[in-house]
Amino acid sequence: MAHPSEPVDGRSDAKLSAIVSERRQLTNLAYRLLGSLADAEDVVQETYARWYAMSHRQQEDIDAPGGWLTTVASRICLDLLRSARVRRERYVGEWIPEPLPHRAEWIGGRSSGGADPADQVTLDESVSMAFLVVLDAMTPAERVAFILHDIFGYPFADVAAIVGRTPEACRQLAVSARRRIQVPRPDAGPSTRRADLVRAFKRAWETTDIDALIGLLASDATATGDGGGLVTAALHPIEGAGQVARFFVDRPTAAAGVTLQECTVNGQPGLVARRNGVTVSVMAFDLGDDHIHHIWAVLNPDKLRSWTATC
Repeated sequence: MAHPSEPVDGRSDAKLSAIVSERRQLTNLAYRLLGSLADAEDVVQETYARWYAMSHRQQEDIDAPGGWLTTVASRICLDLLRSARVRRERYVGEWIPEPLPHRAEWIGGRSSGGADPADQVTLDESVSMAFLVVLDAMTPAERVAFILHDIFGYPFADVAAIVGRTPEACRQLAVSARRRIQVPRPDAGPSTRRADLVRAFKRAWETTDIDALIGLLASDATATGDGGGLVTAALHPIEGAGQVARFFVDRPTAAAGVTLQECTVNGQPGLVARRNGVTVSVMAFDLGDDHIHHIWAVLNPDKLRSWTATC
């Protein structure tokens, strides 16, 4: 006789394996939908909690556990996106998505050597800071329809069941979302060239060389900071090469006891600012046509928990 806790046949083992293997996919989906790793992890945990809250018979009646998990996680994210619009009205200053380090730099139970690949986000163009910022300008329904269909390849019939609209309405949501995505500007070149641009910015900032900074910035460059009301940050974006350069020159890193290090931020070259070994800011860059077009500086400590003390 089989022990009560043991599967009576291989089907339960196979279904459990399928359930567990979906964790990484769900984390990838939830992060792209929410722009927050902490919220994404909460969504995944809640999704699994709902699965295990069902009886064994209810679980067995679900033919496609992966599809069920995706539907539940997406609906939770949709509810969070709707409520986030209300929360953002009370957020102090600008809101920037949570930056992600290279997987070798993760901490909080995800450090190199002990990392669980299922808990990590695949770093590609769909998680670049520039892309996430555009996603954040979409309506919740647009964002869910666009990401599920265009990024993860779900048919509109499945998206409709999640969003609660017809497939044709979801198709129109995706079309509307695509309109929000600007035509990509000329690329800054190979990854080495992009890293060189960030390195040159770092050097110019450290030496307070305003002319060098202006030369690196596009004429319409902007810089946005996110302190979340917990630390000091500019409440509104700084606009124009001259203004952005002056902003950084007026805040010399040496005077603040800050050291800058080059790191990978959401799969792209970026900078990490540390004081006494503690990460105080993570900067992501939008690079193109051999210039820096936008700088996003995340200073909110709640969004820096995934960063180690060293790169």
